[in-house]
Amino acid sequence: MHVAVSAGLAVGNAVKRNRAKRLLRAAMNDLLPLTVPGSDLLLIARSPLPAADVHQAREALSILLKRAGLLSQAYDLSASA
Repeated sequence: MHVAVSAGLAVGNAVKRNRAKRLLRAAMNDLLPLTVPGSDLLLIARSPLPAADVHQAREALSILLKRAGLLSQAYDLSASA
């Protein structure tokens, strides 16, 4: 699986954009083993993300991946915290 991460100018200055991208990468690294193989993802950061922590980002990503049908097994947020 390939994962690309992007953050536009609407997220904030370069520091905020880089923080948002780092958060998305860290959250996705935890979820990557649980995803369905053969998919490519493009993660686009939005403006509230730089204020979040990695647990909040992981929770949001897991919800989106579940909705898209890309998690291969049941993912329990309380087990990873």
